[in-house]
Amino acid sequence: MSYLISLFEQHSYLILFLGIFLELMALPISGELLMSYAGYFVYQGKMNYILALLTVFVSGGAGITVTYWIGKAGGYKLIEKYGKYIHLGPERYKKVSAWFERSGSKLLVFAYFIPGIRHFTGYISGISRMPFRKFIIPAYTGAFLWGLCFISLGKVLGPKWKAFHEAASKYFVVFIIVLAVLLAVFFAYRFYKIQIKNFIILLLKRLTERLKTIRATEIFLIFLTLVLIGMVSLMLGLAEDYLYDEFRQFNDIAEYMVGTIVFTSWMRGFVVFQSPIALSSILAITMIRIWSKGQNRLLEFLLLGVSIIGAKPFHDLISKTFSYLQSFGFFGKFHSANFPDMNAFVMFIIYGTCLFLLVRHSKKSYTPIYTSILVLIILTGIAVVNIASTNTLPSDIVGGYVYGGVWIFFNFLLFEMFRIAMEKY
Repeated sequence: MSYLISLFEQHSYLILFLGIFLELMALPISGELLMSYAGYFVYQGKMNYILALLTVFVSGGAGITVTYWIGKAGGYKLIEKYGKYIHLGPERYKKVSAWFERSGSKLLVFAYFIPGIRHFTGYISGISRMPFRKFIIPAYTGAFLWGLCFISLGKVLGPKWKAFHEAASKYFVVFIIVLAVLLAVFFAYRFYKIQIKNFIILLLKRLTERLKTIRATEIFLIFLTLVLIGMVSLMLGLAEDYLYDEFRQFNDIAEYMVGTIVFTSWMRGFVVFQSPIALSSILAITMIRIWSKGQNRLLEFLLLGVSIIGAKPFHDLISKTFSYLQSFGFFGKFHSANFPDMNAFVMFIIYGTCLFLLVRHSKKSYTPIYTSILVLIILTGIAVVNIASTNTLPSDIVGGYVYGGVWIFFNFLLFEMFRIAMEKY
């Protein structure tokens, strides 16, 4: 692949055409890498954006068309004789073909984005005798969308393309494992749909019988515990990345993406949501709601007060812990002295706690969903504005949100435990 990249420097369009064409012939070439690299060349002015898209469209269309006619001419005997050379033996062909028959021509559009599948779609379409007029439109549409996606990605990333590629390479193995698991689950569902449905129905029946003996509050308590465990795990993972100074690539890419794609002038309006007036208003609304409901007033006011007043001591404890580790020379240098970001930490605590108290008594099932989405949009907007306007590191903001989440879910869990204890005694 490195040799191919070096050739790309001299013969960009030709290498792009041949690389995409040969990959669709089932050769081990990374089309995504070539296309994103072409997008990087577009950013540098070494290639034309439209011509690069046309090159991928023509080469992708040509590659999948050739494999279609090869499959149609050779038939199933082609699989029996040569399938093993492209990892498409009879057994694998039968499974992919069965999936193909169920999905129809729609698979041709999306198969380009699935490694290990796009190489076979042309052959299988031909072998299965799919009419060419039914084949050509989705196949060529998929080729165009595939090229548009990755060339545009390379163009948008621009100078950050190399950092993106390094990060992608670093997590490629993890990505492949996750993708393999997802595909395995998908295929298992496709081929064993009835058995899986019967198993799920049986499991749900047993679970329902079990839950009949458990009150809704106790189920909610279990849910909060699981969320807290997840947040703590994420917090520890971020702490490890921080100590090892592994946020650099993430910050470079996130800052560039925010500056070039995400942030627009109208998003400056999100600054309002972190102003003292906005925060005072949401706190006032929450307190009025607590008082008007008249249920567990003392506990709910206590939860609100402890969550907010205790935020700074908890943040200081985290900062002192990192400083303590640094003073002992624990691990390497630190990427930021502001991790986790105090502003993000406080925003998540205030909005998260108020959201919890506002919706926990709601009788309408859709209210918690819509309100949670609204708060998520607000927090995302605040994060984008702060990254773009205040030069706050994305990793610091993510850390602030995660550590804030740990704090409030810990308080939520204690609150529910106290409430259950008070009801019993």
